[in-house]
Amino acid sequence: MIETLIVDLLLVLMALAVLVLARTRNLFAAVVLLGIYSFLMATAMVALDAVDVAMTEAAVGAGISTVLLLGALHLCRSQEAKPVHRPWLPLALSASTAVLLIHGALGLPDFADPQAPIHQHVAPRYLQNEVDLPNVVTAVLASFRGFDTLGETTVVFTAGIGIIALLRRRRPKAEGGADEA
Repeated sequence: MIETLIVDLLLVLMALAVLVLARTRNLFAAVVLLGIYSFLMATAMVALDAVDVAMTEAAVGAGISTVLLLGALHLCRSQEAKPVHRPWLPLALSASTAVLLIHGALGLPDFADPQAPIHQHVAPRYLQNEVDLPNVVTAVLASFRGFDTLGETTVVFTAGIGIIALLRRRRPKAEGGADEA
């Protein structure tokens, strides 16, 4: 009961962060709000007993992404340009996507329903623990999702190299001044 209230409160705070984020024109405030959103998401994952996902969200979403966005913001202006027109098409697309997602979610089984199809077919295979690891999550990540995890690691590594390459670009020399790095 208390866990449900905590998760509901976190979801409301996340929704508020997104609403404020959509209205802000200050890019620094947007980066901070994105970091807050990621932290709230990580906290919700902890409340739902998905600690491994929470650690990843906290490290990547609230940590590294926020630092990288602040670094990129340092290299550019801090105010977003005002839109020339009202964005009705993106708003309609977002609203229709939300309606489709809600419609699809209504057909999902109840949370933690033991009769859900995933608990009848997939979970028993994972719980057999076909590899010699004591933790089910570690067994799934090490055996069933090994290539997926390798692919994710490759993407993150490539993105990191790209960011380093962008940040190492030298700014043009100022008139009569020394080269700034």
